[in-house]
Amino acid sequence: MKKKVTIYDIAKKLELTAATVSRALNNNIKISEKTRKLVQDTATEMNYEQNTLARALKSGKSYNVGVIVPRIDSNFFASVIRGIEEELYPKGYHVIICQTHDQEKLETGNINSLLNAQVDGILMSISNSKTKNKIFNNIAQKQVPLIFFDRKKDISGVSSVTIDDFSGSYIATKHLIEQGCKRIAHLSNDRSLEIFKNRYLGYKQAIIDHGLEFDESLVIETFSKVDEGRKVTKQLLNMAIPPDAIFSSSDFTALGAIEEIKESGLRIPEDISVIGFSNEPFTRFMELSITSVDQSPIEMGRRAAKLFLEEVDADVKTKEQQQIVLQPELIIRKSSLKQSH
Repeated sequence: MKKKVTIYDIAKKLELTAATVSRALNNNIKISEKTRKLVQDTATEMNYEQNTLARALKSGKSYNVGVIVPRIDSNFFASVIRGIEEELYPKGYHVIICQTHDQEKLETGNINSLLNAQVDGILMSISNSKTKNKIFNNIAQKQVPLIFFDRKKDISGVSSVTIDDFSGSYIATKHLIEQGCKRIAHLSNDRSLEIFKNRYLGYKQAIIDHGLEFDESLVIETFSKVDEGRKVTKQLLNMAIPPDAIFSSSDFTALGAIEEIKESGLRIPEDISVIGFSNEPFTRFMELSITSVDQSPIEMGRRAAKLFLEEVDADVKTKEQQQIVLQPELIIRKSSLKQSH
Protein backbone atom coordinates (compact mmCIF):
# COMPACT_ATOMS: atom_id res chain seq x y z
CA MET A 1 0.00 0.00 0.00
CA LYS A 2 1.34 3.39 -1.05
CA LYS A 3 2.19 5.68 1.85
CA LYS A 4 0.05 8.82 2.09
CA VAL A 5 1.85 12.13 1.51
CA THR A 6 1.82 14.36 4.61
CA ILE A 7 2.52 18.06 5.15
CA TYR A 8 5.87 16.97 6.64
CA ASP A 9 6.87 15.43 3.28
CA ILE A 10 6.02 18.69 1.50
CA ALA A 11 7.88 20.70 4.19
CA LYS A 12 10.97 18.51 3.81
CA LYS A 13 10.99 18.84 0.01
CA LEU A 14 10.63 22.64 0.12
CA GLU A 15 12.80 23.14 3.22
CA LEU A 16 9.96 24.90 5.04
CA THR A 17 8.37 24.29 8.44
CA ALA A 18 5.27 22.07 8.62
CA ALA A 19 3.39 25.04 10.13
CA THR A 20 4.19 27.22 7.08
CA VAL A 21 3.02 24.44 4.71
CA SER A 22 -0.19 24.01 6.70
CA ARG A 23 -0.92 27.75 6.62
CA ALA A 24 -0.13 27.96 2.89
CA LEU A 25 -2.48 25.06 2.11
CA ASN A 26 -5.21 26.86 4.07
CA ASN A 27 -4.67 30.10 2.13
CA ASN A 28 -3.52 31.97 5.22
CA ILE A 29 -2.84 35.58 4.15
CA LYS A 30 0.11 35.77 6.56
CA ILE A 31 2.00 33.58 4.05
CA SER A 32 3.12 35.37 0.87
CA GLU A 33 1.21 34.60 -2.32
CA LYS A 34 4.41 33.27 -3.93
CA THR A 35 4.97 30.75 -1.10
CA ARG A 36 1.29 29.75 -1.05
CA LYS A 37 1.42 29.02 -4.78
CA LEU A 38 4.68 27.08 -4.46
CA VAL A 39 3.28 24.93 -1.61
CA GLN A 40 -0.04 24.31 -3.36
CA ASP A 41 1.63 23.38 -6.67
CA THR A 42 4.03 21.02 -4.87
CA ALA A 43 1.12 19.44 -2.96
CA THR A 44 -0.70 18.77 -6.25
CA GLU A 45 2.50 17.37 -7.81
CA MET A 46 3.03 15.01 -4.84
CA ASN A 47 -0.68 13.92 -4.85
CA TYR A 48 -1.21 15.28 -1.35
CA GLU A 49 -4.79 14.88 -0.08
CA GLN A 50 -5.85 17.26 2.63
CA ASN A 51 -7.77 15.75 5.53
CA THR A 52 -10.87 17.93 5.22
CA LEU A 53 -12.50 16.41 8.29
CA ALA A 54 -9.52 17.28 10.51
CA ARG A 55 -9.39 20.74 8.96
CA ALA A 56 -13.10 21.23 9.61
CA LEU A 57 -12.84 20.11 13.23
CA LYS A 58 -9.88 22.41 13.83
CA SER A 59 -11.39 25.51 12.18
CA GLY A 60 -15.04 24.90 12.96
CA LYS A 61 -15.75 25.26 9.21
CA SER A 62 -16.74 22.63 6.65
CA TYR A 63 -15.43 24.74 3.75
CA ASN A 64 -18.58 23.79 1.83
CA VAL A 65 -21.03 26.41 0.57
CA GLY A 66 -24.51 25.61 -0.76
CA VAL A 67 -25.81 27.31 -3.90
CA ILE A 68 -29.52 26.96 -4.69
CA VAL A 69 -30.90 27.95 -8.12
CA PRO A 70 -34.28 27.43 -9.81
CA ARG A 71 -32.59 25.52 -12.66
CA ILE A 72 -29.10 24.85 -13.89
CA ASP A 73 -29.85 24.56 -17.63
CA SER A 74 -30.02 28.34 -18.01
CA ASN A 75 -26.81 30.10 -18.96
CA PHE A 76 -27.70 32.92 -16.55
CA PHE A 77 -27.64 30.68 -13.46
CA ALA A 78 -24.67 28.66 -14.76
CA SER A 79 -22.75 31.95 -15.15
CA VAL A 80 -23.72 33.14 -11.65
CA ILE A 81 -22.39 29.81 -10.28
CA ARG A 82 -19.17 30.31 -12.26
CA GLY A 83 -18.73 33.75 -10.65
CA ILE A 84 -19.33 32.25 -7.19
CA GLU A 85 -16.81 29.46 -7.82
CA GLU A 86 -14.17 31.86 -9.18
CA GLU A 87 -14.39 33.81 -5.93
CA LEU A 88 -14.62 30.90 -3.47
CA TYR A 89 -12.33 28.19 -4.89
CA PRO A 90 -9.10 30.18 -4.33
CA LYS A 91 -10.20 30.58 -0.68
CA GLY A 92 -10.41 26.78 -0.29
CA TYR A 93 -14.22 26.46 -0.44
CA HIS A 94 -16.20 23.82 -2.35
CA VAL A 95 -19.59 24.58 -3.85
CA ILE A 96 -22.59 22.23 -3.52
CA ILE A 97 -25.19 23.04 -6.20
CA CYS A 98 -28.92 22.32 -5.76
CA GLN A 99 -31.82 23.14 -8.10
CA THR A 100 -35.46 23.64 -7.17
CA HIS A 101 -37.29 23.57 -10.54
CA ASP A 102 -39.37 26.43 -9.06
CA GLN A 103 -40.95 24.09 -6.49
CA GLU A 104 -41.39 25.10 -2.86
CA LYS A 105 -41.06 21.51 -1.59
CA LEU A 106 -37.71 21.01 -3.36
CA GLU A 107 -36.49 24.41 -2.16
CA THR A 108 -37.27 23.58 1.48
CA GLY A 109 -35.71 20.11 1.08
CA ASN A 110 -32.53 21.60 -0.42
CA ILE A 111 -32.16 24.08 2.45
CA ASN A 112 -32.61 21.35 5.06
CA SER A 113 -30.12 19.03 3.31
CA LEU A 114 -27.50 21.79 3.15
CA LEU A 115 -28.00 22.67 6.83
CA ASN A 116 -27.65 18.97 7.75
CA ALA A 117 -24.43 18.86 5.70
CA GLN A 118 -23.23 21.75 7.93
CA VAL A 119 -22.39 24.10 5.08
CA ASP A 120 -20.69 27.37 6.02
CA GLY A 121 -23.19 29.44 4.04
CA ILE A 122 -26.09 29.34 1.56
CA LEU A 123 -26.26 31.52 -1.56
CA MET A 124 -29.60 31.29 -3.30
CA SER A 125 -32.03 32.59 -5.88
CA ILE A 126 -35.49 31.86 -4.52
CA SER A 127 -37.82 29.81 -6.68
CA ASN A 128 -41.08 30.58 -5.03
CA SER A 129 -42.52 33.60 -3.30
CA LYS A 130 -44.70 31.27 -1.23
CA THR A 131 -41.78 29.58 0.55
CA LYS A 132 -42.37 30.21 4.24
CA ASN A 133 -40.08 32.64 6.04
CA LYS A 134 -39.77 30.01 8.79
CA ILE A 135 -37.24 28.03 6.72
CA PHE A 136 -35.10 31.16 6.18
CA ASN A 137 -35.32 32.01 9.90
CA ASN A 138 -34.09 28.48 10.56
CA ILE A 139 -30.90 29.32 8.60
CA ALA A 140 -30.44 32.51 10.65
CA GLN A 141 -30.92 30.63 13.94
CA LYS A 142 -28.08 28.29 12.99
CA GLN A 143 -25.99 31.42 12.30
CA VAL A 144 -25.31 30.26 8.75
CA PRO A 145 -24.78 33.24 6.40
CA LEU A 146 -27.56 33.49 3.79
CA ILE A 147 -27.13 35.61 0.65
CA PHE A 148 -29.83 36.11 -1.99
CA PHE A 149 -28.97 36.78 -5.64
CA ASP A 150 -31.25 37.65 -8.59
CA ARG A 151 -34.52 36.58 -6.94
CA LYS A 152 -34.80 37.58 -3.31
CA LYS A 153 -37.17 37.88 -0.41
CA ASP A 154 -37.07 40.92 1.89
CA ILE A 155 -35.87 39.38 5.13
CA SER A 156 -34.29 41.47 7.86
CA GLY A 157 -30.53 40.98 8.07
CA VAL A 158 -30.23 39.05 4.78
CA SER A 159 -27.97 40.64 2.14
CA SER A 160 -28.62 40.39 -1.59
CA VAL A 161 -27.20 41.05 -5.06
CA THR A 162 -29.74 41.88 -7.77
CA ILE A 163 -29.96 43.95 -10.91
CA ASP A 164 -32.21 46.95 -11.38
CA ASP A 165 -35.03 45.00 -13.07
CA PHE A 166 -37.27 48.09 -13.27
CA SER A 167 -34.60 50.01 -15.18
CA GLY A 168 -33.84 47.03 -17.47
CA SER A 169 -37.48 46.78 -18.50
CA TYR A 170 -37.85 50.52 -18.84
CA ILE A 171 -34.93 50.87 -21.29
CA ALA A 172 -36.12 47.83 -23.29
CA THR A 173 -39.66 49.24 -23.65
CA LYS A 174 -38.32 52.74 -24.40
CA HIS A 175 -36.17 51.27 -27.21
CA LEU A 176 -39.27 49.65 -28.78
CA ILE A 177 -41.17 52.95 -28.59
CA GLU A 178 -38.20 54.72 -30.25
CA GLN A 179 -38.41 52.13 -33.04
CA GLY A 180 -41.96 53.29 -33.69
CA CYS A 181 -43.85 50.54 -31.82
CA LYS A 182 -47.15 51.69 -30.32
CA ARG A 183 -48.85 48.50 -29.13
CA ILE A 184 -46.32 46.65 -27.00
CA ALA A 185 -47.25 43.37 -25.29
CA HIS A 186 -45.46 42.13 -22.17
CA LEU A 187 -44.89 38.44 -21.40
CA SER A 188 -44.57 38.47 -17.63
CA ASN A 189 -43.91 35.70 -15.09
CA ASP A 190 -44.98 35.09 -11.48
CA ARG A 191 -45.39 38.71 -10.34
CA SER A 192 -45.48 37.75 -6.67
CA LEU A 193 -41.70 37.43 -7.20
CA GLU A 194 -40.09 40.85 -6.91
CA ILE A 195 -37.98 40.58 -10.09
CA PHE A 196 -40.99 39.93 -12.37
CA LYS A 197 -43.11 42.54 -10.59
CA ASN A 198 -40.35 45.13 -11.19
CA ARG A 199 -39.96 44.12 -14.85
CA TYR A 200 -43.71 44.60 -15.31
CA LEU A 201 -43.64 47.99 -13.53
CA GLY A 202 -40.67 49.21 -15.62
CA TYR A 203 -42.52 48.28 -18.82
CA LYS A 204 -45.72 49.96 -17.64
CA GLN A 205 -43.93 53.17 -16.60
CA ALA A 206 -42.15 53.48 -19.95
CA ILE A 207 -45.50 53.13 -21.78
CA ILE A 208 -47.10 55.86 -19.64
CA ASP A 209 -44.06 58.20 -19.73
CA HIS A 210 -44.02 58.14 -23.54
CA GLY A 211 -47.69 59.01 -23.93
CA LEU A 212 -48.94 55.60 -25.06
CA GLU A 213 -52.11 54.05 -23.69
CA PHE A 214 -51.43 51.31 -21.14
CA ASP A 215 -53.53 48.24 -22.00
CA GLU A 216 -53.62 45.48 -19.34
CA SER A 217 -54.95 42.98 -21.93
CA LEU A 218 -51.49 43.09 -23.57
CA VAL A 219 -49.86 41.74 -20.38
CA ILE A 220 -49.82 37.94 -20.07
CA GLU A 221 -48.37 36.03 -17.12
CA THR A 222 -46.65 32.83 -18.22
CA PHE A 223 -43.71 30.52 -17.43
CA SER A 224 -40.16 30.97 -18.69
CA LYS A 225 -40.36 28.22 -21.33
CA VAL A 226 -40.17 28.23 -25.13
CA ASP A 227 -43.46 26.34 -25.62
CA GLU A 228 -45.23 28.74 -23.22
CA GLY A 229 -43.92 31.66 -25.29
CA ARG A 230 -45.42 30.11 -28.43
CA LYS A 231 -48.77 29.47 -26.73
CA VAL A 232 -49.29 33.00 -25.38
CA THR A 233 -48.01 34.64 -28.60
CA LYS A 234 -50.69 32.72 -30.51
CA GLN A 235 -53.27 34.37 -28.21
CA LEU A 236 -51.77 37.82 -28.86
CA LEU A 237 -51.71 37.38 -32.64
CA ASN A 238 -55.39 36.36 -32.57
CA MET A 239 -56.42 39.64 -30.92
CA ALA A 240 -58.63 42.04 -32.93
CA ILE A 241 -55.66 44.47 -32.96
CA PRO A 242 -52.49 42.39 -32.44
CA PRO A 243 -49.38 43.96 -30.87
CA ASP A 244 -46.57 45.41 -33.01
CA ALA A 245 -43.95 44.44 -30.39
CA ILE A 246 -43.41 41.90 -27.63
CA PHE A 247 -41.20 42.53 -24.61
CA SER A 248 -40.64 39.31 -22.68
CA SER A 249 -39.33 38.99 -19.10
CA SER A 250 -37.38 35.92 -20.29
CA ASP A 251 -35.28 34.99 -23.34
CA PHE A 252 -36.86 31.52 -23.47
CA THR A 253 -40.40 32.94 -23.79
CA ALA A 254 -39.06 35.46 -26.34
CA LEU A 255 -37.66 32.57 -28.41
CA GLY A 256 -41.06 30.86 -28.33
CA ALA A 257 -42.69 34.14 -29.41
CA ILE A 258 -40.30 34.42 -32.38
CA GLU A 259 -41.02 30.84 -33.50
CA GLU A 260 -44.79 31.47 -33.38
CA ILE A 261 -44.54 34.83 -35.21
CA LYS A 262 -42.45 33.27 -38.00
CA GLU A 263 -44.87 30.36 -38.35
CA SER A 264 -47.79 32.78 -38.69
CA GLY A 265 -46.06 34.37 -41.71
CA LEU A 266 -45.28 37.70 -40.06
CA ARG A 267 -41.83 39.31 -40.33
CA ILE A 268 -39.54 40.24 -37.44
CA PRO A 269 -38.92 43.13 -36.78
CA GLU A 270 -40.84 44.73 -39.72
CA ASP A 271 -44.29 43.53 -38.55
CA ILE A 272 -43.51 42.79 -34.93
CA SER A 273 -40.39 43.48 -32.82
CA VAL A 274 -39.24 41.20 -29.99
CA ILE A 275 -37.02 41.75 -26.92
CA GLY A 276 -36.03 39.20 -24.27
CA PHE A 277 -34.40 39.40 -20.85
CA SER A 278 -31.16 37.72 -19.62
CA ASN A 279 -28.94 37.73 -22.73
CA GLU A 280 -28.69 33.93 -22.99
CA PRO A 281 -25.99 32.81 -25.52
CA PHE A 282 -28.57 31.66 -28.11
CA THR A 283 -29.84 35.25 -28.42
CA ARG A 284 -26.71 36.32 -30.28
CA PHE A 285 -26.00 33.13 -32.22
CA MET A 286 -29.35 32.82 -33.99
CA GLU A 287 -29.69 33.94 -37.60
CA LEU A 288 -32.25 36.44 -36.31
CA SER A 289 -30.30 37.65 -33.26
CA ILE A 290 -32.48 38.67 -30.31
CA THR A 291 -32.30 42.01 -28.47
CA SER A 292 -32.03 41.28 -24.75
CA VAL A 293 -31.28 42.83 -21.35
CA ASP A 294 -27.92 41.68 -19.97
CA GLN A 295 -27.78 40.98 -16.21
CA SER A 296 -23.99 40.63 -15.59
CA PRO A 297 -24.37 37.13 -14.07
CA ILE A 298 -20.66 36.44 -13.44
CA GLU A 299 -20.31 39.75 -11.61
CA MET A 300 -23.50 38.95 -9.66
CA GLY A 301 -22.03 35.62 -8.56
CA ARG A 302 -18.72 37.19 -7.56
CA ARG A 303 -20.42 39.92 -5.51
CA ALA A 304 -22.67 37.37 -3.75
CA ALA A 305 -19.60 35.24 -2.89
CA LYS A 306 -17.76 38.31 -1.57
CA LEU A 307 -20.74 39.15 0.68
CA PHE A 308 -20.61 35.58 2.04
CA LEU A 309 -16.85 35.83 2.72
CA GLU A 310 -17.39 39.12 4.58
CA GLU A 311 -20.18 37.60 6.68
CA VAL A 312 -18.48 34.28 7.45
CA ASP A 313 -15.49 36.15 8.93
CA ALA A 314 -17.51 38.86 10.67
CA ASP A 315 -18.62 39.00 14.25
CA VAL A 316 -22.41 38.48 14.47
CA LYS A 317 -22.72 41.91 16.12
CA THR A 318 -20.85 43.68 13.29
CA LYS A 319 -22.71 41.94 10.44
CA GLU A 320 -24.35 44.50 8.18
CA GLN A 321 -27.18 43.88 5.74
CA GLN A 322 -26.17 44.96 2.23
CA GLN A 323 -28.35 45.35 -0.84
CA ILE A 324 -26.17 45.47 -3.95
CA VAL A 325 -28.00 46.52 -7.15
CA LEU A 326 -26.16 46.09 -10.46
CA GLN A 327 -27.09 48.11 -13.54
CA PRO A 328 -28.52 46.24 -16.54
CA GLU A 329 -27.50 46.84 -20.16
CA LEU A 330 -29.70 46.57 -23.26
CA ILE A 331 -27.94 44.59 -25.99
CA ILE A 332 -29.59 45.70 -29.24
CA ARG A 333 -29.76 43.13 -32.06
CA LYS A 334 -31.83 42.39 -35.18
CA SER A 335 -35.11 41.32 -33.54
CA SER A 336 -36.02 44.87 -32.47
CA LEU A 337 -34.38 47.10 -35.08
CA LYS A 338 -36.91 48.18 -37.68
CA GLN A 339 -35.29 48.44 -41.14
CA SER A 340 -36.37 52.04 -41.59
CA HIS A 341 -34.05 53.07 -38.72
